[in-house]
Amino acid sequence: MTINILFSASSESWEKYKQPLRTELDKLEIKCQLGPNFLPEVVDYIIYAPNSELAEFSPFIRCKAVLNLWAGVENITGNTTLNIPLARMVDYGLTQGMVEWVVGHVMRHHLGIDLQINSQDGIWRPHVPPLAEDRIITFLGLGVLGTSSGQALRQLGFKVRGWSRRKKSVDGITCYHGNDGLKYALSGADFVVLLLPNTPETENTLNRETLGLLKKGAVVINPGRGPLIEDEALLEALDSSQVGHATLDVFRIEPLPETHRFWSHPKITVTSHIAAATRPAYSAPVIVENIRRGENGESFLNLVDRQSGY
Repeated sequence: MTINILFSASSESWEKYKQPLRTELDKLEIKCQLGPNFLPEVVDYIIYAPNSELAEFSPFIRCKAVLNLWAGVENITGNTTLNIPLARMVDYGLTQGMVEWVVGHVMRHHLGIDLQINSQDGIWRPHVPPLAEDRIITFLGLGVLGTSSGQALRQLGFKVRGWSRRKKSVDGITCYHGNDGLKYALSGADFVVLLLPNTPETENTLNRETLGLLKKGAVVINPGRGPLIEDEALLEALDSSQVGHATLDVFRIEPLPETHRFWSHPKITVTSHIAAATRPAYSAPVIVENIRRGENGESFLNLVDRQSGY
């Protein structure tokens, strides 16, 4: 039987994905039609990105699953017309990209690289950073991305803490959970890396109170979601030097407006939501594996818990 797979994302994404998806579908000998245009009632799977125009899922009466191209699912979990399984993207390329971005930005601040780059003026300034084992890095969020990034930094010698809403145990990471655990995880930390999902419970996790728990001069790194940080509280903490620097990859409004204070603040580095890009060569096999599973009556990978929102 031939199945119909709707690709519902931007036209640019379709051009990038159509060949990798077709290659993987052919490898698994999945008989299908794949494309951006089908009548809803004949669609068996939807490959979806939140920047598509699709918002009403009710007409897709025989669809077995929606397979998200992105790690973030906050733009779709609240859609009341979606009553079929939703899978988020978890793949090697996305995870490895995040690990490399986080490690790179932590090491930049740990080694004081900015001081060297901005001091090429003939003045000899010896700067010897502490060893990694003398630094505490706290990860807020211990999903695949937080765990992988935390363990990579632990391998470099850093003391790594992690916090999650529910109790977890991760090799090499001192784990905390719940409201009280958040205070312990942040207290005295030299770095905090935010990799929580965007839910009503996680909004403004970093605020005036929690930023005040960090070691004075700490570095904030946010490749997770913009609303995890209270923007005005962060600016205040930077201006008072409670926070020494913030490297931000995600924002409440994207693209970040050119008049936003973050662009011109001397203690903020803005990157353009690039920390964990989804790369077709790595994500296409994950999508196609879920289609194979659906056709064979097996459980889907990376299903979203609609109540928790991730």
